Amino acid sequence: MEQVEKQPLIKLRHIEKRFPVGKEQLLVLKDLDLDIYPGEFIMIMGKSGSGKTTLMNIIGFLDRLSEGEYYFNGTDVSKLSENKKSEFRNEFLGFIFQQFFLIGSLNVSQNVQLPCVYEGKKSGSEKKEIAEKYLGLVGLESKAKSKVTELSGGQQQRVAIARALVNDPVLIMADEPTGALDSETGTEIMNLLTELNKQGKTIVMVTHDADMTKYASRVIHMKDGRFYEEEEVTE
Repeated sequence: MEQVEKQPLIKLRHIEKRFPVGKEQLLVLKDLDLDIYPGEFIMIMGKSGSGKTTLMNIIGFLDRLSEGEYYFNGTDVSKLSENKKSEFRNEFLGFIFQQFFLIGSLNVSQNVQLPCVYEGKKSGSEKKEIAEKYLGLVGLESKAKSKVTELSGGQQQRVAIARALVNDPVLIMADEPTGALDSETGTEIMNLLTELNKQGKTIVMVTHDADMTKYASRVIHMKDGRFYEEEEVTE
């Protein structure tokens, strides 16, 4: 029987990103090619200034590339309007950040429901039910009505992970998700992300912490806007 070649979820070709600095253009990403396949746990490593966060913003439709092509699940997203990219982002991506970005005036459940609010297609009871489901997944169902300011850092990051999951994203983008946590809590968060990956979620994570690489299926090292090393991680 003929074997069907696995298609990449993300396909980047000749990606460049420039930022204006005075009258000059600073080249931050330099002719990058990258394929990311469904179910991978990719870790992008590099020091500050290596270009890893800029690449993350390109993959997450948060920034526009200067040159090159970007295909997401076969769609050329580099040609989409900003509104269409926003729809793509809300439908297919979930984001986890180092700073959590929770809204203090909302309770835990309301924070988790926010992507559903932006989507605008679900009733109030549906949004509440979905939030409860994902809070249960991260072990915080009992905190649904709590203020986020009453939670520990690890609990707040779990709320952020639940929020990233409510629209059942194809891809989870994690930017230094353990950077603001102590090592024990960071390990708990990484174990949770690993479990989500085992359930089929594709994860792209940016980090500068070499201790995190053991959780990845593939590690890509960046320096000065280029990939300089790639390694498969075996258990």
